[in-house]
Amino acid sequence: MALRFGPDVSTAETDYGTVLLDQRSGDYWELNPTGTLVVQTLLDGGDEASAVDAIVTEFDIDRARAQQDVSALVQELRTSGLAR
Repeated sequence: MALRFGPDVSTAETDYGTVLLDQRSGDYWELNPTGTLVVQTLLDGGDEASAVDAIVTEFDIDRARAQQDVSALVQELRTSGLAR
């Protein structure tokens, strides 16, 4: 399923990944390059399987670990209220 951030979430690319700012609470999250690739794939309309494929291709990580990491990140973003 594609990912969308809520209207109160700002993003900024950095040399080290992406920073997400929840303007409601003032909390921010810093995503490393792997997390950035996952989020960008999902924001571009890809599903979790596409995000797994993207990080397996780009980084030296096995598919099972990639699936766990993608699922955990998506769940955390949704649980925190940053994404839908």
